[in-house]
Amino acid sequence: MHVHWHRRDLRVADNRALSRGSPVLPVFVFDGAVLSHAASPRVSFMLSALESLRESYRERGGDLLVLRGDPREEIPRIAAAADADRVVWNRDYSGLAKERDADVRDALSDAGIERRAFHDALLHTPGSITTNQGDYYSVYTYFWKKWRDRAKDAPFDAPDEIVVPDEVVEEGIEIPTLADLGFEDPEAEIPPAGTEAARDLLSAFCEDDVYRYDEARDYPARESTSRLSPHLKFGTVGIREVWEATERAKDDAESEDAAESVEEFQGQLAWREFYAHVLDDTPSVVVENYKDYQYDIAWRDDPDGVRAWKDGETGYPIVDAGMRQLREEAWVHNRVRMIIASFLTKDLLVDWREGYDWYRRKLVDHDTANDNGGWQWAASTGTDAQPYFRIFNPTTQGERFDPDAEYIKRFVPELADVPPKTVHEWTELDPDERRELAPDYPDPIVDHSERREMAITMFENARG
Repeated sequence: MHVHWHRRDLRVADNRALSRGSPVLPVFVFDGAVLSHAASPRVSFMLSALESLRESYRERGGDLLVLRGDPREEIPRIAAAADADRVVWNRDYSGLAKERDADVRDALSDAGIERRAFHDALLHTPGSITTNQGDYYSVYTYFWKKWRDRAKDAPFDAPDEIVVPDEVVEEGIEIPTLADLGFEDPEAEIPPAGTEAARDLLSAFCEDDVYRYDEARDYPARESTSRLSPHLKFGTVGIREVWEATERAKDDAESEDAAESVEEFQGQLAWREFYAHVLDDTPSVVVENYKDYQYDIAWRDDPDGVRAWKDGETGYPIVDAGMRQLREEAWVHNRVRMIIASFLTKDLLVDWREGYDWYRRKLVDHDTANDNGGWQWAASTGTDAQPYFRIFNPTTQGERFDPDAEYIKRFVPELADVPPKTVHEWTELDPDERRELAPDYPDPIVDHSERREMAITMFENARG
């Protein structure tokens, strides 16, 4: 028998480490060190996913052993009590996870218990796609070409036998509540978690929206994205299962354009892995700029501006719609994420780390690699980032990607009766016109044209 230590792989099927033999004792440990970096939207989703995972095990005649404590102590203790032959788990790539896992390996070694970690969360493991010189890629396009052409594993089967030996059954606890773990209920409505919910999303997406993904994915009102991100974050569905579903969709495509649209979505899976590879190679990107500038970037300290940004009260409708969607859904459409990240870093001239930390606290799908990569891309500090002189104009972005202001009006009801053309002209109206049209919606807090020039100067000074 072996112990499987669940972390970000809250599923039974297509789980590489879990598939490595039976019988298996599945364990999850609530780790205080990890929870100290968590936030209520993600913890709420995780708790629901754990309930679903436990039910999956019970349907198979087993159970999930839930513990609370330091995994450096809990995992060796349970493995010894269950007389397990070995402990297995799937790797995580953050610095915190690597440090924790190394300590658990040492503790198991000291206890004389075999252990093995597997690569599971990605289709291609960090370090497996490199330049001809053996370096990690820092440019996505070259990474994508190799990633796309590499063979992908098929999904892994679920284990045949799940056990919770009598010797350890009393050690387990019930899955705690948010309050038990010290979290308040999230402000946002959290989506359903678990493998069934993930498969429903995947199936619906691959039957329809994936064939229009290329043309529709940047338009937030169209709701044409997969919404799989929290499920990939917590591993309620396996990445190989997702890939296989997209390959079937591509085979079933009725036109070349439809097949190319599927590949566009697969490219987003590659972006996810690209940033995971970057994090594995350069863990310091979580707190430091990936890109070097000769001098420090002179980010502004603007608490009033940051507060308006967080509250969705900047007077830039597409920005405010995105920030309010974050508050209401703990999720934001990807195009809008780029717009609101650009606004914080290039219009308010505020350090990307301020925005990254807010996303970490508010997003249900917060992923260290992906969010860090996205924020540093927008801030022109990351790998393969947006050039500092290419700055999103939030007004033209709104006009282009939400032309009828449908998305904006959904989340900014103060503008519900304002014609779409006027919504997109909001920053150009005089204050009296704004008060007459929407008295409860704020004036713009900054002038984009002025701040654009300030941003370029700020980066040119940093370049030296």
